[in-house]
Amino acid sequence: MEKLEHDLWIVQAANAALGPMARALLRALGRPAGPGNVIPDYLVMAALIVLFWTVICLIVRRSLSVDNPGKLQVLIEDGVAAARGVLHDYVGHKGPRYLAIVATMFVFILTGNLMGLVPGLKSPTANINVTLGCALTVTVYYHLQGVKEQGIGPYLKHFAAPPGAPIFLAPIMLPIEIISHLSRVLSLSLRLFGNIFGEDLVILILFSIVPFLVPLPMMFLGLITASLQAFIFVLLTTIYLGGAVATEHEHHEHGEMVAGEV
Repeated sequence: MEKLEHDLWIVQAANAALGPMARALLRALGRPAGPGNVIPDYLVMAALIVLFWTVICLIVRRSLSVDNPGKLQVLIEDGVAAARGVLHDYVGHKGPRYLAIVATMFVFILTGNLMGLVPGLKSPTANINVTLGCALTVTVYYHLQGVKEQGIGPYLKHFAAPPGAPIFLAPIMLPIEIISHLSRVLSLSLRLFGNIFGEDLVILILFSIVPFLVPLPMMFLGLITASLQAFIFVLLTTIYLGGAVATEHEHHEHGEMVAGEV
C-alpha cells in the first residue's frame, strides 16, 4: 500500500506554505511534530472542499434571480426542496429547521467521496479521522437538539424509559440505549470509511497494473458508491434527529398513525 501511494503535490505545497506555522503552533502547545508532513493529506483535501464550495456559493449568489432563475439556481432549489421533503417526512414539521446541518454533511461527504476519482487528489472520507469527525459532529448535534427541544430531564429520561416502555425496565433499557447511541458513531464512521477506502484502493491497484481502460468500470461504480454512501449517511442523520427531537406526545401520535395504517 505504501508503495502505491505517494505525496500529492498539493499536499506538499500546503506543507511548504503552512507547515512552519503549524510546527510552531504545535511546539507552543507542547506537542512538537515529527518528521514528514505536519499537515496530513486528509486535512488538505477537506480544506479544498471548503474552499471550493465557498467560491461556488459566492459565484452563484451573484447570479440569483427571482424573476429569471438560471439552470444552476433551479437545480439547487430542487435539491433544497427534496432535502426539506425528506426532513419533513422523517422529523415532522420541525424538520426543515435542520436543513443546514443535513445539506452541509451531504455536500461535504459527496464531494469528499468523489475527490478520489480525480487525478492528483484523494478522498478525505477514505481516512477514518474524517469519517469519525463527521459521525461525532452529527451525534453531538442531535443530542444537543434533543436537549434543546425536550429539556435536559425529559431527554435523559427517554434513555432509561423510552416512550411506551414500563419504568421497571429502566435498569435494562439504560445500558441498551447507551450502547445503541455509541454504536451509531461506529456505524456511521466505519461504513463510510470502509466503502470509500476499499473503492479507492481497488482503483489504485487497477491503475498500477493497467493504467488505461481497465479501471474505468470501477470508477463508474465509484460514482454510484459515492452518491449512495453520502445519501445513507444523511438519511441516518435525519432519522437520528427525528428520534432525538420528538416529544413523548409526538411519539404517541406517530404510534397511533402507524396502528391506523395497519
